[in-house]
Amino acid sequence: MNRTTRTLIVVAIAVVVAGLASFGVYQAIRQMPVREVEVRSLYQVVAVREMPSGTLITANDVKLVPWPASSPVDKGFTKIEGVVNRGLISSVVINEPLTELKLAPLESGGGLPPSIPEGMRAVSVRVNEVIGVAGFVVPGTRVDVLVTLRGGGGASMTRAVVNDIQVLTAGTRYDQSKAREGQPIPTSVVTLAVTPADAERIALASAEGQIMLTLRNPLDRNPTQTSGIRAAALMGEATPQPVVKAVADRKVAEPVPVTAPPPPPAPKFYTVEAIRAAKRSEEVVR
Repeated sequence: MNRTTRTLIVVAIAVVVAGLASFGVYQAIRQMPVREVEVRSLYQVVAVREMPSGTLITANDVKLVPWPASSPVDKGFTKIEGVVNRGLISSVVINEPLTELKLAPLESGGGLPPSIPEGMRAVSVRVNEVIGVAGFVVPGTRVDVLVTLRGGGGASMTRAVVNDIQVLTAGTRYDQSKAREGQPIPTSVVTLAVTPADAERIALASAEGQIMLTLRNPLDRNPTQTSGIRAAALMGEATPQPVVKAVADRKVAEPVPVTAPPPPPAPKFYTVEAIRAAKRSEEVVR
């Protein structure tokens, strides 16, 4: 038996032994009992479609899905009856769990009214492409309201009268698909959530001057504190201040008296003695 034959015999024996061992392991694994681990779960109400703010939820808009019991949704719902006939105050996406914070109180209906926070009012202002920040004033953003009052003699003034205001809707409809995609919305009306006092300021600003919206960073909640700017200060001119004097225990404004400039000094004259040949004379020189 030569060397090649011996090598082939050894390889064949190794292959047979390996096959028998693999077959034995396979049979042993097949005979092992299957262990099923029970996962505790509950059911959670989620949305079956994308719904904007103001939608009145029906039974066809939601469904129940299994949810891990170890990670329950805070203030969520486990029964469909708990969300039916309630309005959305915040938009939801597909398969998003519904919570108490996203729904209006029971029997408050749908549309815009349920989305107005308690103690607040909804006021609409007319805007254009410039006032609406090129269409990026969309529901959910926060803005400041500026007003410009016209006046003669450099008395025109611009100042922020209301700040950190939430935008409820942009336009005359609730389905703002472009807004959810981050695209601008060309609109002519913007509805803001304001306090009753701020609603009065905005109404007066709209009637007496021209308003402008400035877009805020949603994380910037600091109040806008400015003294405004006048047209004279914008051009670098000092604002004239009246002179106040006391008259009969009260203050009245009186213009500053204008004093005439002093007359120029009289010119000086010099006398010069001139001798021409045999003649002597005096001449006056200035």
